Amino acid sequence: MTINNNQNRPIYLDYHSTTPVDPRVAEKILYQMTEVFGNANSVDHQYGDEAEIAVTQAASNVAELIGASPKQIIWTSGATESINLAIFGHIFRNSYSTLPRIAILPVEHLAVIDTCAALVKQKLAEIIWLQVDRKGRVNLEYLENVCAGGISLLCVMAANNEIGNIYPLEKIGKIAQKYQIPFLCDASQAVGKIPINFAEWRISYLTISGHKLYASKGVGALVVAKGYRLKPLIYGGGHQKGMRSGTLNVPGIVGLGEACRLRKLEMVEDERAIATKRDKMQELLMAAIPGLVVNGDTGSRLAGNLHISIPGIPNSAIIARVRSRLAISTGAACSSGVEAPSHVLRALGLSREEMEGALRIGIGKFTTEEEIERAVEILSEVVFAIREIM
Repeated sequence: MTINNNQNRPIYLDYHSTTPVDPRVAEKILYQMTEVFGNANSVDHQYGDEAEIAVTQAASNVAELIGASPKQIIWTSGATESINLAIFGHIFRNSYSTLPRIAILPVEHLAVIDTCAALVKQKLAEIIWLQVDRKGRVNLEYLENVCAGGISLLCVMAANNEIGNIYPLEKIGKIAQKYQIPFLCDASQAVGKIPINFAEWRISYLTISGHKLYASKGVGALVVAKGYRLKPLIYGGGHQKGMRSGTLNVPGIVGLGEACRLRKLEMVEDERAIATKRDKMQELLMAAIPGLVVNGDTGSRLAGNLHISIPGIPNSAIIARVRSRLAISTGAACSSGVEAPSHVLRALGLSREEMEGALRIGIGKFTTEEEIERAVEILSEVVFAIREIM
């Protein structure tokens, strides 16, 4: 299956930012937009009934992929909204005798960090920073000590959006359960790429974003464990158990459900093939570019992730020369255009040269072997040319 047949378009290697919509998913979305376009909350006619049935099926598809119950799915516009709802909703729902303490990884997505920072600014919470090493791996002993000391919420992502690290959710879930700590997991980069078991791993809140797993942008979900309630951020009708009001994005929801159904069927085989392409690209780049460094935990990372640094070569100089031929990035899409080095790389303690020479490459199921080889040629030629100038 091919997505981009236009040879004049840049080679797309930014799958952590967004994925193309799987054509099979797009067909489902189009059908919902043009044929069965009812409002899922309209209960007086067939169109509403059809929409409600489609949303119910989508919830089952999502739940089956992540080991949850369909009743635990709250539809949102994406992971950022889900994170805001989980953090604000949890803190505002509960009563605390002292200032709530939220423990987070310093490499979390800015949706988590900025939301917690907003609470701190309003003097409604305190942030406890967890520890990571130079490869971005979490210090589990420190994490357990923090939990033992008492916190209101633990936030640990499933996989990092820049360096691709996969975090030991099952172990973290056991620690959270041991100390009865609510556990929020931003799984937007992980769902559909690695196995997730929401119930068995004792996750309290889990976030999903459709456009990270071959569904459309603007749709996501927050999975809420049994026994947990959230104060809503959006009012107006009491939809979705009173936690998130508003007319449902039925086409987007159906697309997300279909994407999850397909990932359940194809994830293992796809991710194995993606990892093979990533390893080939890494090997070719290291052979072609002396001094290249691979960042993150190479023993536990997403199959499609290749985060590199080329010390002494500014990433901005590379991007300026390849942007018409290659779609790669200098960091997370949420911070595009920001001059400061990535907070993730700062948390790893990388040198200034390593941070300034950092590039994120994201490979997906539609990436071809030919594109990998051509991308290596382009990058190595550009790096050689810049070194000649410098």
